[in-house]
Amino acid sequence: MSRAGKIAASAAAACVAAVAISACGSQGVDVAKSSPYHAGAVIFLDHCSGCHTMTLVGAEGSATSVQNRLRTNAPNFDFRKETVQNVLYAIENGGFTGQIMPENIVVGPQAQQVAQFLAHYAGYEAPKSLTLAGSSGNQ
Repeated sequence: MSRAGKIAASAAAACVAAVAISACGSQGVDVAKSSPYHAGAVIFLDHCSGCHTMTLVGAEGSATSVQNRLRTNAPNFDFRKETVQNVLYAIENGGFTGQIMPENIVVGPQAQQVAQFLAHYAGYEAPKSLTLAGSSGNQ
């Protein structure tokens, strides 16, 4: 086989491997296409999944332990509940600290769709709050 043939074969094998690896562990968006939150889920997957985790869309960007955490690991939205206002603030201002997240990573209607999606689905795996026995909450 010629040198050019070997290079072409190696490149083709690398492309096939890259496609196969990128498909591993990727479940994709698990929000119905008919849902009003589907577009926000897709935008979140495309723009936010590199740093944030949310199983519902196959995003695995957050660290699972402090020992392997990278500086860019962001909140895990499987467990962190959010409001539309907080999400929009974070998008516009680069998170709450302004250190890592790019400002305006999405804007306009896309930012609104991501905010609505997160406000609806974020925190869905969080443990439910327990009310103390005998506590009426009126203190």
